[in-house]
Amino acid sequence: MKSILLRLGFALFLLIGTMTVARAAEDLGAVKARIEQRLPKLDALKAGGAIGENNRGLVEVRGGGGDAATVVADENQDRAAVYAAIAKQTGAAPESVGHARAKQIATNSAPGVWLQHEDGSWYKK
Repeated sequence: MKSILLRLGFALFLLIGTMTVARAAEDLGAVKARIEQRLPKLDALKAGGAIGENNRGLVEVRGGGGDAATVVADENQDRAAVYAAIAKQTGAAPESVGHARAKQIATNSAPGVWLQHEDGSWYKK
């Protein structure tokens, strides 16, 4: 249930981002599609404890092997593009957008997902 809510929340977040930004350096529609395609893999890596959500709205490898590092790098690149587009539209710094998103992610994450406190320490929800 939480995973579905997280997906819906993130999809809404991306939709708002793409609707409010007329033209970004990269087509946000393509970014959204990549994020949606990657979501099942991210969920599996989170459930297995290989990755976690940091306090900057990005994912981070927490000891996972395999393709975790590649998935994390791709996801973070796309999230950065979305955060930059929202920041440009709102006049906020991309870092502020990421921090705000991190709080939303933490609230909506499923039990067992690794999350990072503001002080940088990690905990399992």
